[in-house]
Parts: sequence; structure tokens; C-alpha cells
Amino acid sequence: MKKNDLRNLYLEKRKKLSVEKIEKLSIDICNQIFEHFDLNGSTLSLYLPIKSKNEVNTFHIWEKAARLESIISVPKSNFETHELTHIQLTSKDQLIINKYGIPEPIYGNEIKINELKFIFIPLIAIDHKGNRVGYGKGFYDRFLSKCNKDCLFIGLNLFENIDVIDDINNYDIALNYCVTPTQVLKFPIIYHNK
Repeated sequence: MKKNDLRNLYLEKRKKLSVEKIEKLSIDICNQIFEHFDLNGSTLSLYLPIKSKNEVNTFHIWEKAARLESIISVPKSNFETHELTHIQLTSKDQLIINKYGIPEPIYGNEIKINELKFIFIPLIAIDHKGNRVGYGKGFYDRFLSKCNKDCLFIGLNLFENIDVIDDINNYDIALNYCVTPTQVLKFPIIYHNK
């Protein structure tokens, strides 16, 4: 299937999930992360959920990582340049919901790309090679193309992976891992641009 068809299909599937189901799946994903990855003291990027899109509730990950003294940054979107900057999140008081429904920090220390070790990435669908379907604006592909080669790209998915995405292009950046409520999928070694 093509990205746009997959986007429509999986957004519709998400709509059918209850708040309680999303919360349970989000906790399961959080538990999988901390069983498989050592985030202790690491610097990471963690997207925050768009509630209207029924995304994984990543606040569970933020709370647990903060207790491990991780430095947690949250992406802030520039919709003119389609670029992301990363701001350290130490309190929910830093957050506002922007006009697209995305929780973003309004103040805080900027974290540089080369400081990040783990990047947790939103997705709508992912295939068995680690190619993802996002919302189609290219924010994450632009950002990931600038990351260090030893940085781990980890997608979070409420559903299991699909076989193949038919219209992958040269700008699409594949992920290293995907965490679902039941497993952690590792994809073939990926060499990033740097």
C-alpha cells in the first residue's frame, strides 16, 4: 500500500480505540522501552502526544526517564521551515498546546542534535524494514538526516508492523527499532548521513 492509503487506514483504526485502550497500550509500550533500552542518564528526544490523533501517551516515558536522570528534550515545530528544535522538558508547566494540537515547550534550554542518543519518533504505520508513515510534512525525515550515526531512532506504534510501504523515496529515513505494546522490533543496520 502507499503512504497516503496507509495513513488513512491507520488513522481510522486509531479513532476506534477508546481512551482506556490507548492508555493501556501506552503503558505497555513504556514498559517495553525500559525493559529493552538503558536510558539512564541519556539525552533523548521524546515527542508528546496529539490527543486528537490518539497517539501513544508518551508522558509515561517522560516521567520514568526523568526519574533515571535522563535529559529529555521535546521537539518544537517550525511550520514555515518544517524544522524541529529540541527544548529540554523539566516540567509540564513549560507546555502549551499549539494550533495543531501538539504539546510544545514555550521556554527551556535548547538541546543540540549532536547531544541526542535516543530519538522516539511518532508514526502511523511502519513496515518490516523500518520505513515509517508519518503525517506527511517531512519534519522528522529532515531532522533525522542531521543526527549522529550512533543515535538510535525508535518508533512507537500502537499496532504491529505491515509488510511493505510501496512508495518509499530517497528522503525517507528508516528507523532502527519500533516498540509496540507486545514487542521491540529491530531493523537491519542503518547508516545515517553523518
